[in-house]
Amino acid sequence: MNNYEAVFILTPVLSDAQMKEAVEKFKTLLTDKGAEIINEESWGIRKLAYPIDKKSTGFYIMLEFRADPSVIAGLEVNFRRDERVLRFLTTKHDKFSLEYSEKRRRNRSSKKATPAAAESAKSEVK
Repeated sequence: MNNYEAVFILTPVLSDAQMKEAVEKFKTLLTDKGAEIINEESWGIRKLAYPIDKKSTGFYIMLEFRADPSVIAGLEVNFRRDERVLRFLTTKHDKFSLEYSEKRRRNRSSKKATPAAAESAKSEVK
């Protein structure tokens, strides 16, 4: 089993529910084939570097997962067949990128925990 990261861009005309449905489709596709989802990040709607299909923005989604190499071909075929996906890129993590992504997840989770801890401290003081 190798560690992979897939970043894909969904068309901006989707509603929030449709976007989440598309992400769930790819997550279930991975888990059905025996992959383990490590991390999922939604980077929100962002401006594209150049127009794709006359669209200048898109929903960016990143999935980190552990899977057999044979799963990747099926995932990419489904990315190509889904008209909601504008672009995608799947990369295999080496030991350095794996360390970096773990460090980034730790920093991200500590930043999320900090505001919640600050709010609870404020409510205790009142």
